[in-house]
Amino acid sequence: MRRAVLLGAGGGLGAALAAALPAHGFAVTALGRATTPAIDLTDEPSLERAAALCGEGLDLVLDATGFLHGAGFMPEKSFRQIDPAHMALSFAVNATGPALLMKHFLPRLARGRRAVFATLSARVGSISDNSLGGWMSYRAAKAALNMLVRCAAIELARANPAAICVALHPGTVATPLSAPFAKTGLAVTTPESAAARLLTVLAGLTPAQSGCLVDQNGLVLGF
Repeated sequence: MRRAVLLGAGGGLGAALAAALPAHGFAVTALGRATTPAIDLTDEPSLERAAALCGEGLDLVLDATGFLHGAGFMPEKSFRQIDPAHMALSFAVNATGPALLMKHFLPRLARGRRAVFATLSARVGSISDNSLGGWMSYRAAKAALNMLVRCAAIELARANPAAICVALHPGTVATPLSAPFAKTGLAVTTPESAAARLLTVLAGLTPAQSGCLVDQNGLVLGF
């Protein structure tokens, strides 16, 4: 059985992915802030310990973490609302944290066969797709994540050519993260449906798509 690590098991989509992975032939280690070991994206030693406990030869590492609102913060509607503490938190969870996961988990991907590291990003992090503005901290952090994925994929290909490193846009999912922004007419999927679609996309990825931002339909999105 293939080995998968799911990071962000306490979230709605993370829990759905962890539940769905066994049916796709994976033995799953699901980690989050309330698991043993616990992980905290703002605490690198916790990520290093978790990676060491997961061992080598991983077939899939799936990062389902993310921050959009909370801790008294909501996405900005104007530059006048930019708050340095909000921006720092967004970058810590949406960019720096996943970068540290890549640092500690990419070397543990299986070699000599297909292996995937995937992290949840967002279409709103695409600079070329941004026609509405707003959400500065979240957009900027996800744009940074997309660049980090591209850089990591280039380096990964040199040492592990069969491995894949991608950013995934899951669409709008019915979770607490997106609940305040689920407008009438917006296509919203259940965590279970979103998980099924993402796992189908992951199963079809090739090394040619490494370093890309891929949506829930398997389409490569522009940065």
